[in-house]
Amino acid sequence: MPLRVLVCDRLPIIRDGLCTLLEAEPDIEVVDAADSGIQAIMTVRAKHPDVVLTGLDLRGISGLEMVDRLAREPLNPKPRFVVLAMSDNDEVIDRVLHANVNGLLVKEATRAELSSAVRAAAQGQTMLAPQVAQRLVDRFRRLDAAPDQGLRPALAELTPREREVLASIARGMSAEEVAHELTIGVTTVRTHLYRLRTKLHLRDRAQLVSFAYRAGLMRTA
Repeated sequence: MPLRVLVCDRLPIIRDGLCTLLEAEPDIEVVDAADSGIQAIMTVRAKHPDVVLTGLDLRGISGLEMVDRLAREPLNPKPRFVVLAMSDNDEVIDRVLHANVNGLLVKEATRAELSSAVRAAAQGQTMLAPQVAQRLVDRFRRLDAAPDQGLRPALAELTPREREVLASIARGMSAEEVAHELTIGVTTVRTHLYRLRTKLHLRDRAQLVSFAYRAGLMRTA
């Protein structure tokens, strides 16, 4: 059964382009498109998409306001959200990562990254654009803070392979790049990421990166 996606953006050229790219994927179905936040909310209520792919700039309320409103509604099942941002500056990254989203892509995203983000979101996973992941890595490296000793017991509970995967993600690598580096399958990498989030009680990839640096893993990796 194909993944059902709602595409939202204020600009028709972007909205139509995203629809065309996603509809070319055999396992993805675009159920509708919206140019306003209110229209998107009404469409989600009526058509129950698995994933909402949205820009930040919508008519009326913003993309993040739309995400926030839908996240607070008693929808069952709740849709997952992927944001496509036109900028990857720190302010935009912080705003999006503090929202209830499962993915953040930027305007340079490829078709493969776009479809991968939708699939990852549908599975409850998080995907960040490589540029975004690298900015987070650079930010944590600049902090160069002493390890948080309170996190060391949780770090010690991880298997050697889980540490390898976590360190690779913290360096800004995608799941595909981690799989290539460690000579394992992409599905195996995603399984490790799921187990890491479960073990560490973390919500997404951004929090995994934060944990890796705060726990001192990257000083020895």
